[in-house]
Amino acid sequence: MSCATFNVGASFNLHGRSHVGNSNPFHFRVQHCVLHKPSSTSLFIQNLNLRSSNVSVSASSPFHSVFKCSARNSESSGSVGVDTNNSSQEKVIVLVIGGGGREHALCYALQRSPSCDAVFCAPGNAGISSSGNATCITDLNVYDAAAVISFCHKQGVGLVVVGPEAPLVAGLVNELVKAGIPTFGPSAEAAALEGSKNFMKHLCDKYDIPTAKYKTFTDPSVAKQYIQEQGAPIVIKADGLAAGKGVTVAMSLEEAYEAVDSMLVKGDFGSAGCRVIVEEYLEGEEVSFFALVDGENAIPLESAQDHKRVGDGDTGPNTGGMGAYSPAPILTKELQSIVMDHIITPTVKGMSAEGCKFVGVLYAGLMIEKKSGMPKLIEYNVRFGDPECQVLMVRLESDLVQVLLAACKGELSGVSLNWSPGSAMVVVMASKGYPGKYEKGTLIKNLEQAEHAAPGIKIFHAGTAFDSEGIFIATGGRVLGVTAKGDSLEEARDRAYRAIDEINWPEGFYRRDIGWRALPKKQYATKG
Repeated sequence: MSCATFNVGASFNLHGRSHVGNSNPFHFRVQHCVLHKPSSTSLFIQNLNLRSSNVSVSASSPFHSVFKCSARNSESSGSVGVDTNNSSQEKVIVLVIGGGGREHALCYALQRSPSCDAVFCAPGNAGISSSGNATCITDLNVYDAAAVISFCHKQGVGLVVVGPEAPLVAGLVNELVKAGIPTFGPSAEAAALEGSKNFMKHLCDKYDIPTAKYKTFTDPSVAKQYIQEQGAPIVIKADGLAAGKGVTVAMSLEEAYEAVDSMLVKGDFGSAGCRVIVEEYLEGEEVSFFALVDGENAIPLESAQDHKRVGDGDTGPNTGGMGAYSPAPILTKELQSIVMDHIITPTVKGMSAEGCKFVGVLYAGLMIEKKSGMPKLIEYNVRFGDPECQVLMVRLESDLVQVLLAACKGELSGVSLNWSPGSAMVVVMASKGYPGKYEKGTLIKNLEQAEHAAPGIKIFHAGTAFDSEGIFIATGGRVLGVTAKGDSLEEARDRAYRAIDEINWPEGFYRRDIGWRALPKKQYATKG
């Protein structure tokens, strides 16, 4: 396997104290591996037609050199104030980039905003289009920044929300901001918090952000030697973007060795796996924490917790997420304050100090350690989580358009968020075989009946299309996010599963125990 360097958005180097066997551990250019099985993410990045300026380097940092990112323009252009529900605001046309369940939920929340005039979604999907939550622009080439900018100018778009991680890492936001279009999402340089786990880890080192002990490797034999010294269980991660699948929690040395070979030898994760992070195993409970960031300020969203494993009881391989609920009882107010003070705020201030202000959503994957009860950062994502976004958006009562515009303008310090009382839950319906191989094109029926099975139900589409007769078909692994609100978490759960009972999709499956950590265990029989 050979690796060659190519630039994503902009190239930058950050050299510092060594935690790894590599001679240049702070080299953060993306490594493009020449492999027979490149990941879909690497193909996405390679094909994006994005122009990016070079990044200057500062020699005055405590590191030998520190990357300096193109400064994000956060000049104030009028405060939105605290009241984000003020319907007297000028109406805004919004473009959402993406076509999954997260983007469907964002379209749903944006459309409900009092200051929203219209929502476009590119490319969108069949469910987004049929729900009326947005007008899908399937022929807009989101791989071409110039085409997106042209569309925004022609349609009078006043806010762009970039959903998926790949275009963020590739630098789409850089080009839109340069064109004067308010865009919610981080620059390519700031998106390295997700684009390179190695980058994120070293930022944690410098700014004393609690995280698991780790080392980074490109040589499989050296990685295996370290794994043998540390013992199992141990965690193996692909450095780059791997669509939520580049993590192996190895319970044995053999499983850890296989994960290393999968990434560094076989190239199963394409460019994302040219470098691996070997990380200590943290025992405890995982939870998701979200904060909106305007470059200098951060405000927390409501808590949410997802289920990564494919099987009941949190068993089987990791997935992009099989369900979620909000609020998460484990994230007490005290813990939320600790997370803000010791993880989120130091990250925001650290990125700003490095000349790379972060604007967008910081999604912190946390482990609440069993021994100490304290949070440690597992990883950062730089966009709304999926499926957590679904439960957050059905609970949000503030004007999302104005909130996101405030973030773009650097004005979040004057914003407060309103949330509906009670709880929300989403249960993901996936194609049988996911996260492995699965069949595409299977028929899904009775979705309209399912949405009316009980109050407070909303079905978000992640991977659907129409067949020749106008019937929904499954086109992805995670296909539907069956979401419900309730006065209690138990009521939300019962409503979500009642809706699933109405859906006729024999080739789909779902977990029957979403919320089991927060509620008395209740099993639901799967159909088919």
